[in-house]
Amino acid sequence: MDASAYFHGKKITVMGLGLLGRGVGDTRYLAECGAELIVTDLKSREALAESVAQLESFQNITFILGEHRENDFSTEGGSFSGGTGPDLILKAAGVPLDSPYIAKAKAQGIPVRMSADLFMEISEIPIIGITGTRGKSTVTHMVHAILSATKRKVLLGGNVYGVSTLALLSSVTAEHTAVLELDSWQCQGLSEANISPHTAVFTTFYPDHTNYYKNNPGAYLSDKSNIFLYQDPDDVLIVGSQCAPTLIEAFGEHIVSHLIIADEKKLPSQWQLRIPGIHNRYNAALALMVARSLGIDDAVSRRTLETFDAVPGRLECIAKKDGISFFNDTTATSPEATLSALSALNPSRTVLIMGGADKNLKMNALITKLSEVKKIILLAGTGTESIKDQLPKGTIVYESMKEAVTAARSVAVLGDNILLSPAFASFGLFKNEYDRGDRFNALVQEI
Repeated sequence: MDASAYFHGKKITVMGLGLLGRGVGDTRYLAECGAELIVTDLKSREALAESVAQLESFQNITFILGEHRENDFSTEGGSFSGGTGPDLILKAAGVPLDSPYIAKAKAQGIPVRMSADLFMEISEIPIIGITGTRGKSTVTHMVHAILSATKRKVLLGGNVYGVSTLALLSSVTAEHTAVLELDSWQCQGLSEANISPHTAVFTTFYPDHTNYYKNNPGAYLSDKSNIFLYQDPDDVLIVGSQCAPTLIEAFGEHIVSHLIIADEKKLPSQWQLRIPGIHNRYNAALALMVARSLGIDDAVSRRTLETFDAVPGRLECIAKKDGISFFNDTTATSPEATLSALSALNPSRTVLIMGGADKNLKMNALITKLSEVKKIILLAGTGTESIKDQLPKGTIVYESMKEAVTAARSVAVLGDNILLSPAFASFGLFKNEYDRGDRFNALVQEI
């Protein structure tokens, strides 16, 4: 579809450019549509150099970096041509709930939107949205793979590394279905538009993003629950059994769509997956329920799920060398995620690389499990500092991924696993979790 007319001539403040590629893609698309853009980010031009370099050729983009300016969010003496303010604010993930700039824009009636809900509103095609603390990426890619196997026209977007959701509008036709991974911030954006996907999936719910939500799990749950709160009675909501009681207790009276509850028991026992772990059978069962709700034959789902490989950075076996298996699970930024990875492998034959920036999550259960691990290799960070005294004597903290991988390889033997599953955020030693995983992958290839 040609959605360019929706944005052509509009004055748009893009709040948050980032380094993951999604902000760059959204900004490029808006610029190509003929919008006048102010791109503002608290990171400096130097920190964002890689992203800025991809957009500098556009004459209709003004960069305001290292700060936000009130005028870029205001109708009063605005910074755009003609001295007017923006018609729209495009907000990136993670913008603080109490941002004074967003509050000012809303007070003046300026729409504040995010890329996923804008895409959903403008495209007017069937949307399958997947959220949850853990499992949403894997379920999203499983669903996309099943739909692709049916030869349907399908688009993949949302919280997908390097994918601009807005730019998908240039590919949309009436025959398309979109599969969107939606994190809590993108679900937060759904409430701005009073919109939910036609098929919603809620995988799991655990404490996370405690810094952002100021230790208020209810606020985190409320944001995620927007994925179904605006559904119609003929829509479908598929919920994993882990979080079903929590959702029903908090929002049961607001669930008007057709509710399906699923877990690994819904996946036929004879179906054999390539990817390890009960948690991945749980994920596959949710994907199967989506397929069944769309009328897709189980034979298609089985062929697809049994040949499905791990999503990059999610318990992904990247190499086997000298009889040692190397797993990249860099997106494991919570204790529950690392527990799932250890449960999928043999802890006593696993050398675990973990540690990083603190998210104020409870580590008790993971620390107990770590007693079963062959060897723990720690990456430096604020979270690491908070737990290191509870770990076995002789556990060393390393200041680089190279040192950590070298130490792990020195103790691993034939039949062992070397697992990067940090349980903490990446900030400090790395740009982001993907940078952390990329460095691990590169070092493993050098072995």
